Amino acid sequence: MSQPVKNIMIVGVGGQGTLLASKLMGKAFVEKGFDVKVSEVHGMSQRGGSVVTYVRYGEKVYSPVIEKGEADIIIAFEQLEAARWLPYLKPDGILISDNQKIDPMPVITGNSAYPDKILPSIREKGVQVIEIDAVALATAAGSIRATNVVLLGVAAHFLGFDKEVWLDVVRSTVPPKTIAINEKAFELGFAAK
Repeated sequence: MSQPVKNIMIVGVGGQGTLLASKLMGKAFVEKGFDVKVSEVHGMSQRGGSVVTYVRYGEKVYSPVIEKGEADIIIAFEQLEAARWLPYLKPDGILISDNQKIDPMPVITGNSAYPDKILPSIREKGVQVIEIDAVALATAAGSIRATNVVLLGVAAHFLGFDKEVWLDVVRSTVPPKTIAINEKAFELGFAAK
């Protein structure tokens, strides 16, 4: 029986660790024997600019690109990015979102206001939203920089294999001095789902 291709988008702003999250995810899928394509799309990838990464895995993946309405899961590191990329989610897809708000340049300059109630309004559209305070959990793990691994811990519930696979990938990928923090961050995210 062939494994259908699964599509995951990781969205956020530059400096949040979206690229490390996609690297960890891609490595885990390869470890489990899947064909994997990872594509990093940088808008303005310096700190504050929108960044999206596509992760596709299955028996055979021919393209790294995810089209609108094809994402099984969107992992959003920030609420406005969740809203921006929502059209890419399948009707029965899952949105995993940090509740963090990062003001984009138009808000910083006073030309517009950050929208209210982003995640509740997405829920009202019938989307399955898993909202988490990943920043608080990462801080509890020992570093706000582990927010990406917290979100990976939440997503692991929907990706079909044992959490030890994920922890092994985290241990073998992150810098040695950050292993303990990242393990704890993953565990906190995994437990928070």
